[in-house]
Amino acid sequence: MIYMKVAVIGLGVEGNKAVNSLLNNGYEVYASDLNPDIDLEEKDSLDIDLGFHDIKKIDESDAVLISPSLWNTNLAKKLRETKKSLADIISKHRSIFTIGVTGTNGKTTTSFMIKKILENAGNNVLIGGNAGGGFRGYTDLIIESAKDDYDYLLVEVCDMTMDFASDFFDFDLIVATNIGRDHLNYHKTLDNYKESLCRFIEGKPAILNKNDPNLSKIVDCSDKTLLFNYYHDKLKIFGKFNQSNAAAAEMAARYLKISEDIIKNSLEHFETIDGRLKQLNINKSNIVIGKTDNVDAINAAFNEMKFEAVILGTPRKNELYRLDILNETVNHKPLFIGLFNGLDNIAMDCLEILHKKNYDGMTKVFNEIEEIVDFIYNSSSIYPNILVAGNGQPKIMEIEKRLLLKTSN
Repeated sequence: MIYMKVAVIGLGVEGNKAVNSLLNNGYEVYASDLNPDIDLEEKDSLDIDLGFHDIKKIDESDAVLISPSLWNTNLAKKLRETKKSLADIISKHRSIFTIGVTGTNGKTTTSFMIKKILENAGNNVLIGGNAGGGFRGYTDLIIESAKDDYDYLLVEVCDMTMDFASDFFDFDLIVATNIGRDHLNYHKTLDNYKESLCRFIEGKPAILNKNDPNLSKIVDCSDKTLLFNYYHDKLKIFGKFNQSNAAAAEMAARYLKISEDIIKNSLEHFETIDGRLKQLNINKSNIVIGKTDNVDAINAAFNEMKFEAVILGTPRKNELYRLDILNETVNHKPLFIGLFNGLDNIAMDCLEILHKKNYDGMTKVFNEIEEIVDFIYNSSSIYPNILVAGNGQPKIMEIEKRLLLKTSN
């Protein structure tokens, strides 16, 4: 391993995790962001500037990492001209067959399905990517890829980072699960999102969802397009949306010439990823629980069954487009809607929105996770189907953990 000094420009989710990955692997780091209020813990081998970028320190660094959020800025374009991108300095990952999995929903589940199939076929697989999706970030992938001999690199690509990821990795195959109404503060319109994805798959083989009308409009962008439908063999996991995810994984495995027996066996025994929608049975009730942080994700749950009670985690204050989840929930007409502070403390604001929409069912704002757990457990003999969803994956996972603990006692 060659140790050097790396400049990390931009300290959002991806940049922050990149700093930690680099420091944990023994690199010196210069980190900067124009926001003076970034919360980044001071550590040995870390030099931080907040409120400005020190161009001299950047120039003196051996490699540069530009945050995805800054990718199309003038500063980023100038830095790319220096040819000191970290992804080119630590470059072993470029020789590994690389699969990118993107889309609004289903990225993580589909990625792990592909991983399971490939590993069951005897391959050494490295998976990671999108820091916002729970991985340690793109930087961690390129560092880890240099430590071992991998047959496949599986990258979950957030739809807001496709231009960045195209430069960071050499993709040999792209899987796109769907195009939905999320991150519209970034894309502005679905047409812009489609254009970004079109650029992302251009010149590469791509596996696209046959049932997504937005993806059907970009099939000609790819070098070779394969379309998937729904998987109809046995699955252990819940929901038609997972039949779609499984079909995407199946198509990717077939493209890679994995045997049908390995594909079928791998998917049949695949377990739900932590934090994603799963079904629990408590007393007389079906409890469906997991992150559904956009309109299309929650509609996928509503399409599975009628929920008499829905409990939602709230989004961030600036993510107003995610408040459309409340509209869809009111339209679903449950008897009860509960709210808890998922990513920001706006549960009371969301309650006011429900009242303005003339929702006439019962409502409640939960202040503590234990309140939610007790409510679900006590209501499980009243409501046949209860959905716990929305934003705030760590809290949703904690609710699930405590529910399972409570029912096991």
